[in-house]
Amino acid sequence: MGKFSEFKLPLKSLSVGIHEFEYRLGKQFFVNMESADIHGADLVVHLTVNYNGDFYTLDFNIQGEITLICDRCLDDLQFPVDTNYHIVVKYGDDYNDDSDEVLELPESDTTLNVAYMIYDTVVLTIPMKHVHPLGKCNRQMSALLKKHRATAGDEDAELENGLIDEIDNIEEEESREAASDPRWDALRKLSSDDSYTE
Repeated sequence: MGKFSEFKLPLKSLSVGIHEFEYRLGKQFFVNMESADIHGADLVVHLTVNYNGDFYTLDFNIQGEITLICDRCLDDLQFPVDTNYHIVVKYGDDYNDDSDEVLELPESDTTLNVAYMIYDTVVLTIPMKHVHPLGKCNRQMSALLKKHRATAGDEDAELENGLIDEIDNIEEEESREAASDPRWDALRKLSSDDSYTE
C-alpha cells in the first residue's frame, strides 16, 4: 500500500451527482511529502466532487493548523489554515495540466490521486516569512539575536534592536497592568485626583 493510496479518487466508478470525501492530515502526511517547512499538522480536508457525466468539479476546503518554525526565534509557530481550491477534471487524449483551472487525464486513468493537490494548496497558504506576532518570540533567543546582530554603524540592526526592546517593554507593562486589581486602581485614582476635597 502506497503512502498516498488513501487519496486516490475512483473517478471512473463515480456515478453522476455529488460525492463527499474527508481526509485528516497530520505530521506524517508532510513527512511523506518531504516538506521542509511544515513540521506538524492538524488539518481536515473536505472534498466535494460533482460529476455531471462529462467532467468532474472538485472543490477542496482545508481547515486546521500547521506547525512551522519561526524565522526569527526558531521556536514552533502555530499557523492557522482556512483555504479553498477548485479545479475541473475531464478526460481527453493525454495528460494536460497547462491550465490552473482544468486538468485533463488520459482515458486509461481510472483514478486521480489528490494528495499533491492538497499539499500544494496548503503550502500556498504559507507566507514567505513566517514569524511570531510582535512580542511573541522566545525572549532568550531574541536577546541572543540582538546581542550577536549589533554591529557598529549598522542602522538596521539598531532599529530592530530598538523595536525588540520597545516590544519587550510593552509586554512588561501589559502584564503589570493585567496583574493589578481594579479596586486598588480606583483608590489610587482618587488619591491622585487634585479636585478631591474632604
